[in-house]
Amino acid sequence: MSSLYVQPSAATRLPKGGIWQRGLALGIDFIIAWLPSGILGADRPAVAGLVFVVTWFCLRVLLVAKNQGQSLGHWALDLKVVDNKFGKLPDMTALAKREGVVGLGALLTMFALGKLWRNGGMALLILPLAVDCAIALIDRVHRQAFHDRLAQTLVIYTYRGYSLDRKLQKLFAQARRRVK
Repeated sequence: MSSLYVQPSAATRLPKGGIWQRGLALGIDFIIAWLPSGILGADRPAVAGLVFVVTWFCLRVLLVAKNQGQSLGHWALDLKVVDNKFGKLPDMTALAKREGVVGLGALLTMFALGKLWRNGGMALLILPLAVDCAIALIDRVHRQAFHDRLAQTLVIYTYRGYSLDRKLQKLFAQARRRVK
């Protein structure tokens, strides 16, 4: 008697990361990559862009590959990136593909935020990152953004991390109780 049981994919059995946690983790990583590029390339946009791309690659590809699927932002919020099919750490190609899309959107956002006060039209440069991430809002089942679909990855909850979101929620709850 042969078994026709097919193990469900990671997309159906693992707890998906929340949208606002993912956004906050992206924001943390963005600020970490933006700081050195802003300092080293303050007057030279090409240098700022190069520093941002190198920092982003180190933070979101190399660190994730060595740190069990977690960047600093993901670690702070108990999230990690896994392969969509097996639930394991994605290979370097998948991580590079994923972060190439997000990194391009983040780079354009960095330039837009740097010039926004001079030219309001620069806000259009934020659109690629916004559209990429907005796709995760539409996908209620898997919560995959465009870059996740392209690289066949998922962002899931994990017990390994700092739990910044829970600590902030607790702090805000205490502040609310004190105000009442």
